Formats: sequence, structure tokens, C-alpha cells
Amino acid sequence: MIRPVLDKIDFGEVDGQKVHLYSIGFPGKLEAFITNYGGILTSLSVPDRSGKLDDIVLGYNDLNGYLKETPYFGAIVGRFANRIANGSFELNGDTYSLDVNNGPNHLHGGLRGFDKVVWDVTSTLVENNLVKIVLEYISPDGEEGYPGLLHTTVTYIFTETGFEIRYKAETDKSTVLNLTQHSYFNLSGDFNNTILDHELLIKASRYLPVNEFQIPTGELAPVMSTPFDFINRKPVGKDIEANNQQLNYGSGYDHCWVFDNGRSTDEVIAALYHQESGRYMEVFTTEPGVQFYSGNFLENTIPGKNGIFYKKRSGLCLETQHFPDSPNQSQFPGVVLNPGEVFESKTSYQFSVK
Repeated sequence: MIRPVLDKIDFGEVDGQKVHLYSIGFPGKLEAFITNYGGILTSLSVPDRSGKLDDIVLGYNDLNGYLKETPYFGAIVGRFANRIANGSFELNGDTYSLDVNNGPNHLHGGLRGFDKVVWDVTSTLVENNLVKIVLEYISPDGEEGYPGLLHTTVTYIFTETGFEIRYKAETDKSTVLNLTQHSYFNLSGDFNNTILDHELLIKASRYLPVNEFQIPTGELAPVMSTPFDFINRKPVGKDIEANNQQLNYGSGYDHCWVFDNGRSTDEVIAALYHQESGRYMEVFTTEPGVQFYSGNFLENTIPGKNGIFYKKRSGLCLETQHFPDSPNQSQFPGVVLNPGEVFESKTSYQFSVK
């Protein structure tokens, strides 16, 4: 058994608050870095078929990159991940107006979501087979327009084969909540490559079509005989340029897949394979859906790690979550958190080679 190591490194300062980088290592098996700014996973290195470790998540070399406008690389996203139409929703007879930051929509928590705040690291633990880091953030009543003082805990648990994220939240006033982790994966380990040759599996027979503003229409549409069918693993690029209105709306894939009712949360719900490197990633979650985003709006303008500019589709996201615009669509699984209730959720990303 490989004994893990954990180190704490100064990473800068934001608004007078210290920011740290936490280095997690399982020598020869897995190396990761996370920061308490945004709960961001800044780096994740896993072995290829020959045992060579490469970083497989997009991000920056230093804190300054994350302080600028960024496409949520590696961050914890909230209070509400994804889009809320017109930045507005009703709850218990009251209408709440949120910051609009994505055309007419509110996206990923607004102008200063959970990805742009400094979290408190309340505990760390190193055991024989894991490293655990617990982050907490208290969001005040009215932050970004949301009701209720919300106490959120995010726990990262790393092992030599991957990592799990556990979410927990409580509120003093009824509010809406949707949390996710927004890493961009490229299993090739070379960010000059696109992810079009990655083979993707999503165990979902339905997805959510959207309108021109990328808000779900409310329909749960079958994936069969459409470009959205990933029930059998296929290359991401196989159908991404198909003549399809839904793909046109998102400039590629940027949709939520709906998991079938009655599934076991211990089952793999998505998997990603890069044949050349042999890297294989499996995703497990308690959430009812996953947003698959194929990096369509990376436009070769963002200077990333080691001087590389991230081009279109150089990374993809598999964001486990509740459905977009759920506060305005009562037929979707509920996202309301009331006082006295505890929200809990978990997602795991596990790695191997084939």
C-alpha cells in the first residue's frame, strides 16, 4: 500500500484572505492539487498505460488566472449550478431576482458564485489509503439574490485511484440549491489535443432539449436515434457536427442527460476512455442528471498551463447535478432546501487503464 502525502502551500491572497494550495500525492499513482479559492481542483495527474503520470484537467499555473474571468475550470459551482431563466424564480409566493451573467440567464451562481470565494479548510486527514480535505463556506442571506443563510460543506476524498466529492448544506430560510464540480477533463494529458477522439458512455435514455437561450423546454426526450445517444460508448466527435438544432443551440454538446429512475447509485453512470493513452474514467453519483459540456466556447484566447492556449474542445465536463432551470420547472426533481433539512450528495471520479 502506498502511503499518501499532503502538503500545504501559500497560493496568494484574495481580499485580505489567505489562499492555499493543497498538494495530494500517492507516489506513482495519483497527484492532485486543490485550492481553497473556489474549492478548485487545479491539477490532477493519473498514469497512462505505461505508468506515466500526466495532468488531465484544464486550469492555470497560478492564482491570477483563476481571479480573472474564467470558464469555471475545476471549481465548486453554486449556489445553483447551470442556468436559471431570466435570472428569476418564485418560492413560497415571493419572487427572487438573481444576477444575470449569461445572456438573459443566471449561470453557475451569478457574478460571484461559490467558484469565486475563499472557503475555510476546517480539517484535513491523511490515512493509509486516503487524503481528506473539508472545505466550508457560509453564504449570507441575499448573496447573489438567493434567500437564506446557507452553510455548505464540501469534502474531497482522494485515493490512489481517484477522488470523491461529498456535498452537505443547511439553510435558515427556504432556498434553492444545485451544487457541482466543474473540472474540464482531457485524458490524453496533452492540452494541445481536443477531446473529440475520447470515447464517452452516458447511461441515460433521455436528455433535456433546450431553447435558443439554452434553457430546457421541459421535455424529457429520448436519446435513441439522435446524436445524444451515448448509451453505447462512442467518440465524442462522431456526431458533434451533425445537422441538429439542439447541437446548433449549444455549438456542440451542452445539455443535461437524465438518469433512469430506480438505478443504483453504485452503478457507473458515465465513462470516458482515451484509447491512445489507455486512461479510463468512471463516474458515479447520487444526482439525477449530468451536464455534458464539450468545451465549445474555449476559443484559443485563454492562456492556460505551461503557456498553452486552450482551444475549442480541448476539454470536456461531466457535471453531475440537478436539472437546469429547475426552480421554474415544477415537473423536474425538486431543488428547494428548507430549514431543518440537510442536503447531501456525492460524486466520484475513478481512474484506471485499459
